[in-house]
Amino acid sequence: MDFFVGVDVGTGSARAALVSSGGKIISTAVHPITTFNPQPGFYEQSSDDIWTAVCHVVKKVVTGSSKERIKGIGFDATCSLVAIDQKGKPVTLSLTGKNNQNIILWMDHRAEKQANFINGLKHEVLKYVGGKVSLEMEIPKLLWIKQNLAITWNEAGMFFDLPDFLTWKATDCESRSLCSLVCKWNLIAGPKGLNHWDTDYLNQIGLSDLQADNWKKIGHEFNAPGHPVGFGLTSRAAQELGLLKGTPVGASIIDAHAGGLGMLGCSASNISPNFSSRLGLICGTSTCHMAVSENEIFVNGIWGPYYGAMVPGFWLNEGGQSATGKLLDHVIDTHPASERVKRKLQSNQHIQEYLQDLLEKIAVERNLKNVAYVTEELHVWPDYHGNRSPLADPTLRGMISGLTLSSDENDLAILYLATMQSLMYGTKHILEALTGSGHKIETLLVCGGLSQNQLFVQSLADATSLTVLRPLERESVLVGSAILGSCAAKFFPSVHEAIRSMGGLASVVKPTAETYSYHCKKYRVFKQMVEHQKLYKAFMSASL
Repeated sequence: MDFFVGVDVGTGSARAALVSSGGKIISTAVHPITTFNPQPGFYEQSSDDIWTAVCHVVKKVVTGSSKERIKGIGFDATCSLVAIDQKGKPVTLSLTGKNNQNIILWMDHRAEKQANFINGLKHEVLKYVGGKVSLEMEIPKLLWIKQNLAITWNEAGMFFDLPDFLTWKATDCESRSLCSLVCKWNLIAGPKGLNHWDTDYLNQIGLSDLQADNWKKIGHEFNAPGHPVGFGLTSRAAQELGLLKGTPVGASIIDAHAGGLGMLGCSASNISPNFSSRLGLICGTSTCHMAVSENEIFVNGIWGPYYGAMVPGFWLNEGGQSATGKLLDHVIDTHPASERVKRKLQSNQHIQEYLQDLLEKIAVERNLKNVAYVTEELHVWPDYHGNRSPLADPTLRGMISGLTLSSDENDLAILYLATMQSLMYGTKHILEALTGSGHKIETLLVCGGLSQNQLFVQSLADATSLTVLRPLERESVLVGSAILGSCAAKFFPSVHEAIRSMGGLASVVKPTAETYSYHCKKYRVFKQMVEHQKLYKAFMSASL
């Protein structure tokens, strides 16, 4: 049997998997990575720390396997900004001046001023990011570096998106993936291969010096995800990873996009296999929403359309919620009853399992037909870390309506469910924007940690009134990065065939019709809450 290695660098850890040509994960490994938080809103990491973690997990999953049977390797990672100097060594992106802190993490919000400035120019390029560049993207962060770290700006030899840094470490090739550059760096791409930096845009925002030496710092060679990078693994990288020199390396992809790639081809009886009828949700710390189409579709507040950024020949629209899994953890951990509940947990029982059992009991006690109804008087707006889409407003904050003096575990359980439902309504909000602009979504796909939460998945189906597919192979992100390795090795006739062959089977979750009108009413409250927040801001900014 032939195998591929998939590598995923998330926010808190590096993971690797050995994956069969049929999309079956044979073994996995995980290793933590360090995040520095030197001040509020600033989140930094170390590229040396990350590469060490990557080597550790890859060596672990390939131990005992024939290296000759491992035909390719693919990398995905968070869309974080990496800086290295002329000699390939880390150069600081931190106000602390520490060179090992040479990555600005995706969730870092230091570039808000720069993003606002760029958006104020209303350049034509911004139509490909829903009209507004996000402060999470790399161009605002590059502008922040130039304005705040002049020494780093001058010393930096290259800036990478983290996925492309990994392929560079593996191959010594400076090429960049269209996925990262089109989605996060405002590179212009299209079906005729006319991929280019918009010099007028960069001139206007004050980054014209990036044109020096044929765009050396940010790249001039662009590859579609999965395209072979260089000549494969260098002898150094092969030794560090425990693989053979020359093992094909696929052009990288952002971690969420790897999840989309890994589950887009999953199949279930009586469900359309059409890529463009599916919306993929990659659920982790945050959630990304991936929709592909054969035609260019512009959606206000939704990133894209990006050509070829995930699937060759398809345009990608990308929505998202900045805090989902992290938000649920935050709501639970900060509640007064949390510690009492945790002391009650049985061995290996997750607190969310306990809360879900408790919600069922509450529903029975109140003679309710469905657990969803326990939140009738409690409403949440979930943007504790700003709104990524479709409002594209990082200044929005969370809201709760319906609090009482209660602080017991029942109160925690109901707040947990109300928060979860608010995440469903956030997805419904994104869906409305997509379908209102021309997407025809029939099915939702889910992967990531929250996809293993049955209440979460059922609530998603109920709130949107759409069927949800959950791949049987749980680690869709790792499957997606392994697909990149299979494409680099040219194992399948096409990338599309690789997606279908390695996508595997999925379980089906149907919506509960009886709860839909309830969710519609809750959704109406949901949308009214953000209008109230805007009104309160207007009150507070007005002169009396």
